[in-house]
Amino acid sequence: MSPTGTAEIGGLAGWAVSLMERIGGPGAGLAIFLENLFPPVPSEVVLPLAGFAARLNHFSLVEAVVWTTIGSVLGAWCLYGLGAWLGHDRMRELAARVPLIEVDDIDRTAEWFARHGAKAVFFGRMVPLFRSFISIPAGTARMNFAMFTLFTLLGSLIWNCVFIGAGYLLGANWDAVEPYSAGLQYVVIAVVVVIVVRFVLRRLRRRRGNDRPGRGAAVHPPATVSASTSENGSD
Repeated sequence: MSPTGTAEIGGLAGWAVSLMERIGGPGAGLAIFLENLFPPVPSEVVLPLAGFAARLNHFSLVEAVVWTTIGSVLGAWCLYGLGAWLGHDRMRELAARVPLIEVDDIDRTAEWFARHGAKAVFFGRMVPLFRSFISIPAGTARMNFAMFTLFTLLGSLIWNCVFIGAGYLLGANWDAVEPYSAGLQYVVIAVVVVIVVRFVLRRLRRRRGNDRPGRGAAVHPPATVSASTSENGSD
């Protein structure tokens, strides 16, 4: 791959390239497996490179898709296991120690995931940043493992096919995919920031409102005032 312009790639992406050069399709799968556990490994770079490698006949296009999808599922299994190990009760204990987070938030999240878990896993596998982390609440909620695996596989397969196919079609211009994937990441980050800011502001307003006098328990007059009033009335 190096004679075609990938020699200058450094860092984690360069490491992924070297894996594919040394062990072929399984190297691409290993890189994507690690991407699930360590998000700084960029799937949006590794997958187009895998497509480019398939175009150069380092391995077939089918191998690229199969190995990267296996890596995606295995990585998701690890994070599902982490979520199952944490469990709902431990997550509530952790939430109680985080400022502005309440244990009821964990309960509501679990209820939401119980209703929409399959869709969350399927579409979450195609959203940057959330691709990996969606597996943790699935494990915490003890989502049916076979269903979790199925929807993880389907979502990962679509994501992998899109980026591997782009790398295969673009060839030496595989890096033209990166600006679009980076733009998608920025959109996701912006949405997350807006949601977090709104959550923090609402929680702060609610807590300030609860701290105001007159909120909560009724305010009763002092006992001395009540006693003097009754004495005046008896006169």
